[in-house]
Amino acid sequence: MIQVIFAAGFVVIAPFAGGMLAGLDRIITARMQGRKGPPIIQPFWDVAKLLRKENLIISRYQQIYLYCFLIFTVFTGALFFSGGDFLIVLFAFTLADIFFIMSGFVANSPYSHIGSERELIQMMAHEPVVLLSAVGMYIVTGNFHVSAIAGYPEPLLVFLPGIFISFIFILLMKLRKSPFDLSMSHHAHQELVRGIITEYSGRTLAIVEISHWYENVLLFSFLYLFFASSPIISAVILLLVFFLQILIDNSTSRLKYEAALKVSWMVTIGFGVLNILILALLKNLGAMPAGIVP
Repeated sequence: MIQVIFAAGFVVIAPFAGGMLAGLDRIITARMQGRKGPPIIQPFWDVAKLLRKENLIISRYQQIYLYCFLIFTVFTGALFFSGGDFLIVLFAFTLADIFFIMSGFVANSPYSHIGSERELIQMMAHEPVVLLSAVGMYIVTGNFHVSAIAGYPEPLLVFLPGIFISFIFILLMKLRKSPFDLSMSHHAHQELVRGIITEYSGRTLAIVEISHWYENVLLFSFLYLFFASSPIISAVILLLVFFLQILIDNSTSRLKYEAALKVSWMVTIGFGVLNILILALLKNLGAMPAGIVP
């Protein structure tokens, strides 16, 4: 019953939390640029306006893929908050992203096609880090279930600093922030117009925005696992990370996709893989850090 309540809570609360984060993002960005910015509830007004507009469907398959993107994103979050298997959570999350990419490929716009191709390249960059996070958490806790990982008595950051740094790095990709706003962007200077979502308008664009609200809440929930044993410290760290990604977004220029892929793999190998190798070596030598379940 508790698992069902947590899952239902995510389904109901996440879009409101995601919308508030989007509004706070706009306000902080405006302050950094010397502007007042919109009210914090502006994203909700924008989505409400989109829902009232005429729904122009470029392709019926595009709409099907888009709804699958929303459904699997919601399913992923519900499974995560119910304490399910972390590997299944990650696979479902990846499947949702694949449906989003396919919705861009079925459009006739070249901007949409290029955006979808770049989204695939970014998946090649960030998916290894996501999987390494699951592996590292398993080595530490001895369990793949989210409930067991969240209930671990010590902060996972103590054992997974390299994984944490790698995850912070790819978080900019998952949030589609500069310098990794390759497939779509909220910035007006983007040469792809809006990239993968160029052909969306009205209700379909509203669905994209709501899906991203769910997605963003889920990403920060993944990050919470590194500090789940200390909710207060976790809240402070999440706020700092939220501010940091906005600061980086407003102070860096967009990378080329080749450079983004190379840099992400360098960070993954340099921090994530090295972290896993050290933990595996300690386990084989029988010198496991205190608290790690063999």
